[in-house]
Amino acid sequence: MQLQDSSGGGGMVRPKEVTGRMVFICLVAFFAVVAGVNAIMIRAAVTTFGGVETESSYKAGLAFAREVAAVDAQQQRRWQVRATVLRDGQSGRRVEVLARDAADRPLNGLAAIVWLTHPTDRRLDQSIIMTEDGPGHFSGTAAFVIGQWDLVIDLDRDGERMFRSKGRMILR
Repeated sequence: MQLQDSSGGGGMVRPKEVTGRMVFICLVAFFAVVAGVNAIMIRAAVTTFGGVETESSYKAGLAFAREVAAVDAQQQRRWQVRATVLRDGQSGRRVEVLARDAADRPLNGLAAIVWLTHPTDRRLDQSIIMTEDGPGHFSGTAAFVIGQWDLVIDLDRDGERMFRSKGRMILR
């Protein structure tokens, strides 16, 4: 097959031959483009996020060690804490917490702090103000909520957390 020159000269145009030099230049150009894109992506990744999620890993480690010690101390106390969530009319929920020691006696001198936390949206979290109705018995009310929630209970004595519990529940 022969091609004609489109310039109007009536001459024939020969197709370009693929030479070793042309293959080499194309191969080098391809890898240069790949390396250039990689360099741009690496620079963007390194400059946009440093990878640091905590300012001091040492302080985070100390906080974790304190949490482990608090969990061990809580397990040694063997307290029995039960929570009940009931409907409180049309407008809310009533949360009752009963706290007893290992010998099944009511616990005295505690303050209860309770939260309803949403598993996926922190904006929906709510703190429940608890009052002590008697030794080891606390109650409070929350706004009417339906769906899946985490009930977090803290029992404090003189500003020190003595007990923490977190449990998932579905409110209908």
